[in-house]
Amino acid sequence: MNGNLYDFVLAPFEKLVLKKLRLKLLKKAHGKTLEIGFGTGLNFPYYSKDVQYIGIEPDEKMAQVAQKRASHYHLQIGEGDAQSLAFGDSSFDCVVATLVFCTIPDPDKAIEEVFRVLRPGGTFLLLEHVRRNTPIAGRLLDFFTPLWKQIAGGCHLNRDPSKQLIDVGFKVEAMTTLWGGMGKVWELRK
Repeated sequence: MNGNLYDFVLAPFEKLVLKKLRLKLLKKAHGKTLEIGFGTGLNFPYYSKDVQYIGIEPDEKMAQVAQKRASHYHLQIGEGDAQSLAFGDSSFDCVVATLVFCTIPDPDKAIEEVFRVLRPGGTFLLLEHVRRNTPIAGRLLDFFTPLWKQIAGGCHLNRDPSKQLIDVGFKVEAMTTLWGGMGKVWELRK
C-alpha cells in the first residue's frame, strides 16, 4: 500500500482517536522492544528514549515513508516478516503491534513468533480493529472483507486474535474494548 495514501486516509481517525491510544499504549513499552509492522512510523514519536527499539516492516512503500520519520529518532528499522522473526528465543522485553494483525497472512504463526521472541515475563502491547460479534455487524464485516482486502493492502475487517493469544499462552494483564466492539487494546504477559 502507498504509505502517503495510508497516512492521508488515516489522518482524521489518527488525530481524533488513534494518537491518544498510541500515546497511552506505548508509554508501557520498555527495555529491548520489537515493533512488528511499523507501517509509516506513526508510533515512533511515542516511544521513550530509554526504549531500545527495533522495528520490522514487510511493505517497502510503507517503510519508505517511515524511514523519513525514523531519522528524527534513534530507532533501528528494517525489513522483516512477523510470521518468521529473525531473532532468537527470548530476545525482547516487549513487543508492540498496532493495527497490523489484520494484514498478516498467517496471524496465528505471527502470534506464536511473538511469544517465542519474548523473554519470560515479557510484555506484548497490541492495538487492533476486530470483528464485531453481533449478527448484523459481523455479517457485514465478513461481506465487505474480500473487497476491503483489495483496497487496503490485505486488511481483514473480520479478524479477532483474542482466542489465539490465549491459546499460545499469553496471560491478559489488561484488555479494553473500543469503538462499540470493533477494536481492542491488550496488555499481555508471557
